[in-house]
Amino acid sequence: MSGMSGADDGPAGAPATAGRILLPYPPDRIGGLPHVPVAVWDGHGEAPPQQVLDTVEFFVIPYTRAAAALPLLPRMPRLRAVQSLSAGVDDLLPAVPAGVALCNARGVHDTSTAELAVTLVLASLRGVPGFVRAQDAGVWRGGPSASLADRTVLVVGYGSIGAAVEERLVPFECELLRVARSARTAARGPVHALQSLPELLQAADVVVLTVPLTEHTRGLVDARFLAAMRDGALLVNVARGAVVDTDALLAELQRGRLAAALDVTDPEPLPHDHPLWRAPNTLISPHVGGNSAAFLPRAMRLIRAQVGRFLAGEPLENVVAGPGA
Repeated sequence: MSGMSGADDGPAGAPATAGRILLPYPPDRIGGLPHVPVAVWDGHGEAPPQQVLDTVEFFVIPYTRAAAALPLLPRMPRLRAVQSLSAGVDDLLPAVPAGVALCNARGVHDTSTAELAVTLVLASLRGVPGFVRAQDAGVWRGGPSASLADRTVLVVGYGSIGAAVEERLVPFECELLRVARSARTAARGPVHALQSLPELLQAADVVVLTVPLTEHTRGLVDARFLAAMRDGALLVNVARGAVVDTDALLAELQRGRLAAALDVTDPEPLPHDHPLWRAPNTLISPHVGGNSAAFLPRAMRLIRAQVGRFLAGEPLENVVAGPGA
């Protein structure tokens, strides 16, 4: 499905002319939606016509298509709420008009991102990239590797994704440390404040980044942060690329003091000639943390719930900016 289609507002297949709700998926695919005027646009092809945009009150941004969707926001005079299907909304915040609620997709990506974080940790520690290269060359190359068991893992950013990462790490018999913006006690133990990072970094063999990108976390992982990490420690980033100072990380990787597994980079996409591709002890995946088969059913549930709340006049969940934040 691509482009623009209509629902509840004309013959099947006809262009939409009105819709209080603008969705990236047809209502019958989402299921369970009230019978109200709905327009459908998946972020590809032509944008909805202005007569549709004039009616939109609730807009679900098509996943990974924010760049195409953002120019439409100023053209929606009745817009009241924007629902992102991404956990991070740093790219949306500056573009959402004043007085419009912005909701993130908290919970939708927890499973996928946590799975990838653990995959990156295990692949890096056990030397899987080297096995793949040896297989390509038809070479049987073994030897000892690091283990996750008996290691200390520090999760930086203990929100829903950080907690999901922890849940999946617990069976691996490693010690877990947690850091968030402010200290608190969680079900599995204490959560330390960001101010405690220097001493916690010295205790960690693996550091997993799951923080949102904000003015406070941009460049959080700088030269001082990296210098505080143990020799041989592994940095795993499934947050946002700009949380890490790329030049500072490159310096540590090229020295061979640290290892890295990165699902996100700065810049992104990473240019083909960027030195990060060839840095030693570095594993890179192309920002696929949330993009798995687990995404769609969770996204559909979120859309159903949020549209239902909006139409019933109930408070929306996951509001990160605007009314209700």
